[in-house]
Amino acid sequence: MDYFNYKNGKLFAENVDVKRIATEVGTPVYIYSKATFKNHLQKVKEAYHKLDTTICYSVKACGNINILKFMAEADSGFDIVSGGELYRVLQAGGDVSRIVYAGVGKTDKEIIEALNVGIGYFNIESEAELENLITLAKREGKQPRAALRINPDVDPKTHTYTTTGKKETKFGVDIECARKIFANYGKDNAVKLCAIHIHLGSAGHTVEPYVEAIEKILALIEQLRCDGFTIEAVDIGGGYGADYITATAPTAADYAAAIVPLLKDKNLKLILEPGASIAANAAILVTQVLYLKTSGEKKFVIVDAGMNDLIRPPLYDAFHFIWPVKVAEGFVPKRRDKDLKVDGTKVVDVVGPVCEAADFFAKDRALPPVRRGDLLSIFTAGAYGFSMSSNYNARGRAPEVLVNGGEFSVIRKRETPEDLIAPEK
Repeated sequence: MDYFNYKNGKLFAENVDVKRIATEVGTPVYIYSKATFKNHLQKVKEAYHKLDTTICYSVKACGNINILKFMAEADSGFDIVSGGELYRVLQAGGDVSRIVYAGVGKTDKEIIEALNVGIGYFNIESEAELENLITLAKREGKQPRAALRINPDVDPKTHTYTTTGKKETKFGVDIECARKIFANYGKDNAVKLCAIHIHLGSAGHTVEPYVEAIEKILALIEQLRCDGFTIEAVDIGGGYGADYITATAPTAADYAAAIVPLLKDKNLKLILEPGASIAANAAILVTQVLYLKTSGEKKFVIVDAGMNDLIRPPLYDAFHFIWPVKVAEGFVPKRRDKDLKVDGTKVVDVVGPVCEAADFFAKDRALPPVRRGDLLSIFTAGAYGFSMSSNYNARGRAPEVLVNGGEFSVIRKRETPEDLIAPEK
């Protein structure tokens, strides 16, 4: 699952005592495990080794340039959705030929930048975008490859805000329109429209929606090939589940066991865009208890991290396991669960200092007794944690720390008030 484990009641990130990091760097702080990132990437590679597979790590999930550097060194490609993410990948030394570029609102400037560096594929979200790409490609004298993003109208049964494969979303084109788009633009030499892309959403919990979607697009690919078009690759996106609760998400091997047989002998390159399944378990957010408060029957643990640091609980109603960094031996968790049954726990709300009622990390959650000054770990915080953080309430964003075996380094410093007002001068 990851390399965050308790030893004699103390939480360690790989071989580093988490309390030591918090003492030296301060709280709140994001702590990443390099070994966890690389382990999950390797599992995906092994799961799909029977196919010609390109793994494009999703930068939006967790995009610190130091993480992108070692992911590139580990032979990962990258999935990007903005010019800023393209710049990050280039600065990290990513292989431009293994970059796929999604997003419904690419600007002309972003498209031209991507054209000029020679990315692998543009993932086309609309007919209008394809028309614009053709115009810009002709102007720049480039001939990019493109994948048409198909909306297969498949529900991954996840949160509404992270569902992207249903007809009512803004993403992709209806499967019924695909042949028309290929007929109109598929033979235009300015852009090689030669692949199909899907993306069902984030944090999927079962394999079946992927099977359903792939079966639909394979039928489409067969039709397109019969119409005389060359389809060389299929990009099945990301959204693969991560274990926010112990052993609840399909593994990379589970997904591959269902997907590989569907694509075997189809003469298709496979592109994957994993984000959360690689990054989620690779980080914790450590925060310090500021105050304990009782209001009627409610008990609150008020911490120094806020919704600006980790917005997933109020935005997506997302569950993150929370536990003290140091506990008595009887409180060492055997698994990370919503209803962890440990004698001596108390039901509390874990909340932050931001001036919003939505500023919470857990409601009615059983926790061991804690006091002012204790450290809490918010687990599975690597995906869409820091990358969605903000400066709301003029709060500086937390530092990011990377652990590698028995060593750690600050890979992004804590923002200061001076940092926040510098662009305003």
